[in-house]
Amino acid sequence: MTAAVRVAILTVSDRVSRGERADVGGEALEAFVSSRGWEVVRRECVPDDQELVEATLMRWSDEGLADVILTTGGTGFAPRDRTPEATLAVVERLAPGLPEAMRAAHRGNPHALLSRAVAGIRCASLILNLPGNPTGAVESLEVVADALPHAVELLRGEAGEASHSFPGKSQPSGS
Repeated sequence: MTAAVRVAILTVSDRVSRGERADVGGEALEAFVSSRGWEVVRRECVPDDQELVEATLMRWSDEGLADVILTTGGTGFAPRDRTPEATLAVVERLAPGLPEAMRAAHRGNPHALLSRAVAGIRCASLILNLPGNPTGAVESLEVVADALPHAVELLRGEAGEASHSFPGKSQPSGS
C-alpha cells in the first residue's frame, strides 16, 4: 500500500506575510488536503517576492519535504504576481495538463481565465500553483485531486506497469 501523500502549502501574499490578513487560502487548502487523508507536512507564507518563492520551492523540493507542493496566490495579473515565474525558474519538467484542466473546469468563471498557474516537477516533488482566492484554490485542487496520488506513485517509482492503463480501455495483447 502506498504511503499517504505528503503535502506542503506555500501561501504567497504580501498582506498575509505582514499579518494584515489571515491565511484563509492556506487554511482552506489544509482542510481539503486533510479531508483526503493526505498529510500536511509544512505550511508557510512568504511575500510576493519571486526570489523568496523560488528559494522556498527549491529548499522544500531538494530536501524531499513533500510529494506535492501547493502554492496559493500570486498567479494573477498584478505586477507583483510572480508565482508562476518562480515555479518555472525551479522546475525541471512541466506538468501542463494539471493547470489546463483547472482552467477548463472553470470556464463559467471569467476570472479563472486570468489564472497564469503552472505545474511542474523538481526532484521528486510536484509543484502546483493555485489561485489566492480560497474558494478558487480549493475548487481548482478538487479538479486534479484524484490524479495526484498516481502522480506521487510515479514520482516515487512505485507505479507498476499495470497502473498505466486507462479504465475501460483494453490493452493490446503482446504477440
